[in-house]
Amino acid sequence: MITQNNIIISAAILFLGILLIPAQVAIGKTPTVNTSVSLEFGNENRGMILPWVTNTSAIADAVNGTMIYDLSDHKVKTKYASGWKDLSVDATGTTVDPLTNVDGVMIQDSHTENTGAKVSIGTPTSVPEANGILVLEDQNKAMILPKVASPHLNIIDPAPGMMVYDTTAKQLAVFNGTVWSFWKP
Repeated sequence: MITQNNIIISAAILFLGILLIPAQVAIGKTPTVNTSVSLEFGNENRGMILPWVTNTSAIADAVNGTMIYDLSDHKVKTKYASGWKDLSVDATGTTVDPLTNVDGVMIQDSHTENTGAKVSIGTPTSVPEANGILVLEDQNKAMILPKVASPHLNIIDPAPGMMVYDTTAKQLAVFNGTVWSFWKP
């Protein structure tokens, strides 16, 4: 017979089991088995789109490692202690759709931002939560970008702020709305 105590004990065991499971997320693929991974993407010809911001001063409380697409100069940037580092290199980025000649920013402008929207993956740290849409909390796990062979040839319609790992050239590739920039360690 099921008693109230059995239900409470079962719920407590289930809750503790969930807390002890390492937080790992796989998108577009089977679950990741590598314990060093917090977030991993499938190997399709698609990339990850970074959040668009009006300019870097709009997120003054950004923590080191924050990555954004800056609409003020159409560049992909990452936050370092000394400021923002440009990952785009090329200054000709745009959000204008070449087929319709319409600025893609209008898509974002017509929606109200939910400033409280946030997803946190991993074990929360003792540091106050970073202000971001997607925060990877673990200090001993990393994110694996989508892997695409020659993204400049295989991603048909890249969006501004897209990032992938180029498996052919073995380097980071970022798209600023006009051209791909490639980064090799």
